[in-house]
Amino acid sequence: MTLNRKLKMGMIGGGPGAFIGEVHRKASRMDGGIDLVAGAFDINPRKSKQQGRELLLDSKRVYGTYQQMIEKELKLPEGERIDFVSITTPNNWHFPIAKDFLEAGFHVMCEKPMTLNVKEAKDLQKIVRKTRRVFGLMHNYTGYPMVKLARDMARGGDLGKVRKIVVQYPQGWLATALEKTGQMQAAWRTDPKQSGGAGCMGDIGTHAENLSEYITGLKIKEVCADLTIFVKGRRLDDDGNVLLRFNNGARGVLHASQVSIGEENNIAIWVYGEEKGLEWHQEHPNQLYVKVPDGPVQVWSRGNAYVGAKSAAAGRATRLPSGHPEAFFEAFANNYVNFAETVRARITRKKPDPLALDFPDVNDGLRGMLFIESVLASAKSKRKWIAFKK
Repeated sequence: MTLNRKLKMGMIGGGPGAFIGEVHRKASRMDGGIDLVAGAFDINPRKSKQQGRELLLDSKRVYGTYQQMIEKELKLPEGERIDFVSITTPNNWHFPIAKDFLEAGFHVMCEKPMTLNVKEAKDLQKIVRKTRRVFGLMHNYTGYPMVKLARDMARGGDLGKVRKIVVQYPQGWLATALEKTGQMQAAWRTDPKQSGGAGCMGDIGTHAENLSEYITGLKIKEVCADLTIFVKGRRLDDDGNVLLRFNNGARGVLHASQVSIGEENNIAIWVYGEEKGLEWHQEHPNQLYVKVPDGPVQVWSRGNAYVGAKSAAAGRATRLPSGHPEAFFEAFANNYVNFAETVRARITRKKPDPLALDFPDVNDGLRGMLFIESVLASAKSKRKWIAFKK
């Protein structure tokens, strides 16, 4: 069986004024294999219709609710209905929407963090297994070619046994009470009902946690966390510092902040092994720095043949020749490419290329929620160390 057509995508969220929904739309169509054909773009049906008009979609496939979208799409023949849905809503909607679409037979791509709590994450993991649908989680930083190179170096033994991991994600955009000005992104991210139990640590700290485990292949075992609310009147943390212990005995430091004035989107990671170290910065994503004892720092640059020779995954994720920077949109697109190829394989009952399975999934989503709840428990506890919840 061959699928001689583009995959049809629906979207929940991403309405007027939304940031991440438009990123998903641009990234999903970058490689020409996906068409956005339907959506319920806003909890306000009028705004959903407005977004549909702006996207030039068939008005009959722009819905007022996601439940209506499921009902109407299921009435369309296979090949005309959507193949998968992208969920780009605030966090509190992730679980119910993902659950209902999976159980209706649709594949799902979801924004992170995956759910509001660990219970929902475990329930969703069971639903994915039961429905046998493809579930992708958009931890976009795993899509960068040089992150994949770093992973293959670290997991392949180039560094020797990993001893130390330092990962950061400082931003400065919430250094004032921006949520009180009506700024939509700030408002929902600082609202416990929409964001969950963590603010900064849930929004961007989970990216740092995911990056540390993705590159090294290690699992966080214990945490010792300090969370702070610096902006008066804010209800969720806007700064956090976490000591980490990994399952191989490695130690780590993770800090995430949204009150670090002057910082933009400075996620970065350092991994130190017994033989070598490596360093990667998202704001300069096309270079990976490899450090050796008593020798010059090696600078590996994206787009060169030696990168693909070392890491097939990095080569697959590279779109442009060296010297032509590629970054944020392309990283999203790389996850969409792998997710879409896996969906195509599922539809045609074929085995996907192992490289196509390289995208975050429901298990990574559960790890993220376990991280959040462990950090929250540690921050509230008088104990020094809290075992990573299972």
